[in-house]
Amino acid sequence: MNETLSSLSTFHLTGHWPGRDLAAIEQMGLRPALFSAYRDVEGLRHDFPLVLVNGEDKETVFRSLSDLIDDILQEIAPLGIEGEQIRKHVLGLEKEIRTLVYRGNKGTLLQLWEIAKTNRLSRTDDAGREPLDDNLNRAQAALGVDGELIGCDGEAPIKVLTHTWASFQENKARRFAREIEELTVKLSNILKADTMKSEKALGAEALKQSVGSVYEDAFDFEAMSDILGSAFVNGAVPEKRRRRIRAALAALQSQRFFETDGEETKKSRRKGVHGFVFDRPSRALEAFKERLPEMVKLVKAMTIAQLEIEGRYNEKTHDPFFRRFDERFLEPNDLGRFPSYLICLRNGVGAKTEKAMLPEVLSSGLPMKILVQHDDILEEPSIASGRVSPGIPGSQLATMAVSLNNAYVLQSSGSALYQMRDSILGGFKNGQPALFSIFSGLAGASPGPARNTTETPAYLRAAAAHESRAFPAFVFDPDRGDDWASRFSVADNPQAGTEWPVHSFCYEDEDLQKISEDLAFTFVDFAAADGRYGGNFADVPRSEWQDAMVPVDTFLKLDASAAAEKVPYILMIDENNTLHKAIVDVRLVDAAHRCRKMWRNLQELGGIDNSHARKLLAREKEIWEQEKAQELDALRSRPVSAPATPAPGQPAPVPEEAVADEAVSATVEPAPAETEQEGMPPAVSSDEPYIETPRCTTCDECTQINNRMFAYDDNKQAYIADQGAGTYRQLVEAAESCQVAIIHPGKPKNPEEPDLDELVARAEAFE
Repeated sequence: MNETLSSLSTFHLTGHWPGRDLAAIEQMGLRPALFSAYRDVEGLRHDFPLVLVNGEDKETVFRSLSDLIDDILQEIAPLGIEGEQIRKHVLGLEKEIRTLVYRGNKGTLLQLWEIAKTNRLSRTDDAGREPLDDNLNRAQAALGVDGELIGCDGEAPIKVLTHTWASFQENKARRFAREIEELTVKLSNILKADTMKSEKALGAEALKQSVGSVYEDAFDFEAMSDILGSAFVNGAVPEKRRRRIRAALAALQSQRFFETDGEETKKSRRKGVHGFVFDRPSRALEAFKERLPEMVKLVKAMTIAQLEIEGRYNEKTHDPFFRRFDERFLEPNDLGRFPSYLICLRNGVGAKTEKAMLPEVLSSGLPMKILVQHDDILEEPSIASGRVSPGIPGSQLATMAVSLNNAYVLQSSGSALYQMRDSILGGFKNGQPALFSIFSGLAGASPGPARNTTETPAYLRAAAAHESRAFPAFVFDPDRGDDWASRFSVADNPQAGTEWPVHSFCYEDEDLQKISEDLAFTFVDFAAADGRYGGNFADVPRSEWQDAMVPVDTFLKLDASAAAEKVPYILMIDENNTLHKAIVDVRLVDAAHRCRKMWRNLQELGGIDNSHARKLLAREKEIWEQEKAQELDALRSRPVSAPATPAPGQPAPVPEEAVADEAVSATVEPAPAETEQEGMPPAVSSDEPYIETPRCTTCDECTQINNRMFAYDDNKQAYIADQGAGTYRQLVEAAESCQVAIIHPGKPKNPEEPDLDELVARAEAFE
């Protein structure tokens, strides 16, 4: 090992510089090479910012600004050169809005639209201001939506999940309010009808007031009271039923789970409506337990009300049932009527204690929707192990939730929130518990003035975590089926079928020649964008580059003996886009090994290169090969009987095998020219090679040996097309490889061919 390689290996194994040739990357402003295209993220067109859409169309709870702009341009911009101006103006406005959001401006889409439009107009000359204003006004008129505009920052996961949850609760509240209002009106009508039948309502004074003073002298109200009273009073509601209806009405009008519009309901409510957003699972559980008696009371009242309205309440049957009615009688559909509980948990004081409660919450089956936002997935190595833990805080939690087998689980980085919007909505559409484990893209504080991470925006860091498998995306939905193929998916990951995503990277060498190569983006590349891990890398001067330095993804595939002779590196770039090779210490390489294993486990659960499927396939192939070998042995050991000599003028007897094969295919081996005797082909000489074509199984063995000597007919069955196109050895080898032993090599034609004695001896088994 040369001196330079020895220094590189020393750093890789110990993390210390034995000499002055290597340089720490903390102060060099280095970034992973594949970041070169993303230096100006605010100028790039991507999913963010997002619009948290206001309104009742809950299929579009949030939209990407870019998608909205595309829809507008498709509607108002003509195809071709005619629409080029308006496309340029509107896309310029979109870029202006994205810049405003990226730099911390808050507001709704329409508010930031106006600010961006004003900025654009102020930078435009007099001649271009009017058409710009007209085009932007046309685009705004076609917008059709509004809502808070958010960027990919530390608040994005909470805002997106809270807005989505609130949208579903608004829909549920409207349905619940209609149901409560309908029950309340119908129960009230029963009591009003009963009041109209009472003696007081039919008294002379009450009848007189109902007619009014104009007709006061036209009627004898005393006589009218006597007549109506005798006719209707007997139909009055029994007192017990009246009390039951009033109790149900009181429960309906005093419910505190949803805000309703009825004035009577609001007046009768003594306390405010319950809140359902919590920052700790312990508080959410306490609130649910405290409100459970209210839920039971309300469900009981709604059930009684429906029975009374339909006239199906039977006191003998229903009174004993409702006396025992408690939480044990609540069905999933009953719980589904009520708001779900949203728990937003972030890192902080008490977070670990609260996270320890999540298994209890998720396994309870209660309608708890839990967002666990991870702001740092590259925490400092523990003192005990000294190991770097790739995404462990989030992945362990989500994996635990999947093992419960009854909770909806979604893991994603913040950059992929829009990409996974359908899966996010899926977690809110049912009443089952759900866990949303999301990495925001933030990171811990770098020690000292490290320059290689301060400019990395949250969107790029979150996307890098997603890309590098440090925080892979997956969805587990127990309602989608009974097997893993239906329930579990990793399809939302980039290049989900590979270990690491691979991208083309172009650069110029020292001779200004363009070079393109494929780079894998690994966990090590992700860690290189975190200032806390700058000390785990060392920049190697170009003059010291050597063949023993290999890319990290290649190094990870080496066995121990081969790896001992190599040093892993990643490509990085500086502020001037100069290419660097930074070698990596063993701690990060070990972390990459564990990251790859974790990803491999997820791939298997998602049905990608499943080891059980591979073992089953190998076992079935082995069984198939054994069966075929037995068939070949049986064919080779079958005695060959001499054909009977036909009488003069009679055709030769056809073997039974040929008769059976004829039913399958009428195609026969191409025959020589017909003889004069009854058009029959002459018998094949034992010296001539031939194939029993009707028995061919189209295995391709012979055509792979020589596709000019052997060919297929129209039925894809083999025959000898040109004996002279090959050697006698190829005839013998084809006969030996034939699975059904139908190739007969005959005798060699070229006496000069090498090893003929051996080949003739081998051919005798097939004659």
